Amino acid sequence: MLQFVLRRLALMVPVLIGLSLLLFAWVRALPGDPARALLGQRATARSVENVTRLYGFDRPLHEQYFSYVGALLRGDFGSSTQTGQPVVDLFQNGFPATAELAVCALAFAVALGIPLGYFAARRHGTALDNLTVGASLLGVVVPVFFLAYLLKLVFAIGVGPLDFLGVFPTSGRQNPRIDATHITDFYLLDGILTQEWDAAWDALLHLVLPAVALGTIPLAIIVRITRAAVLDVTGEDYVRTAEAKGLLRSTISRRHVLRNALLPVVTTVGLQAGLLLSGAVLTETVFAINGLGATLFDAITLLDYPVLQGFILAIALMYALINLTVDVLYGVIDPRVRVS
Repeated sequence: MLQFVLRRLALMVPVLIGLSLLLFAWVRALPGDPARALLGQRATARSVENVTRLYGFDRPLHEQYFSYVGALLRGDFGSSTQTGQPVVDLFQNGFPATAELAVCALAFAVALGIPLGYFAARRHGTALDNLTVGASLLGVVVPVFFLAYLLKLVFAIGVGPLDFLGVFPTSGRQNPRIDATHITDFYLLDGILTQEWDAAWDALLHLVLPAVALGTIPLAIIVRITRAAVLDVTGEDYVRTAEAKGLLRSTISRRHVLRNALLPVVTTVGLQAGLLLSGAVLTETVFAINGLGATLFDAITLLDYPVLQGFILAIALMYALINLTVDVLYGVIDPRVRVS
């Protein structure tokens, strides 16, 4: 198993090298002078000269690239052209909020998606199956921002006859009037670790609506993939053989059907986990959550290229680590994968 993990880690190296080349080329391909593109059209000649010297834009391209990679290896992702803050600090400030939201959204999608997809497949052609398929189609086509506003309007603000449903917070991560101790900046986890249950409960209430809005599309996709995988596995010879031997239905479902059907589901969950980071931009904007999404939105609006470049690289690294986790889970579920 260790050799399998090491092989997968080795495959990440060319991916990250290729990504660093793309990001390096992207900044240099910006219209006009790269330094002026980083600073904006209103930059002064002196500031352009300073940035050109700082980033080494006046040196040969190969020297610039190796200098850029060397800075990345030292953990230097540059500084924001708008605030002057290091990109690493901006990422660290926003990461806990986004990660907490993404984990809750993924937990919501997986906890509901796999059971719904499984039971829909086992009752193929029934009303439950048709209802599940229809709901999953609706979940895919509804935009995240629209669902976020709808959930906020009904369950946070409360309108008309639904006024009694306005029980959830409208924005933020936690009520500022709560005197909470923040150890990790993951507010829900901090409340549990410090046993400040009022703070943990309040953080959970703030997460419910954003997590549901962000997790609905992954939920719909996981339901459909699980349903299709279970239907495919149910028709396999080894399942019919197990049924002919008179094995318990629960044993067949657990050992033969669900275990083999989980392979494509695990892949889907891994891909959705990476996509949640991009979907968080809209959700965090609607619910005023100060995470990576809000910082990325500001960076795109203000053309803060060092922040965009650093965040893209960091998110790509997380995506690669998620894919590594998926590969390891593949090896755990199906040992035959380890020899490939």
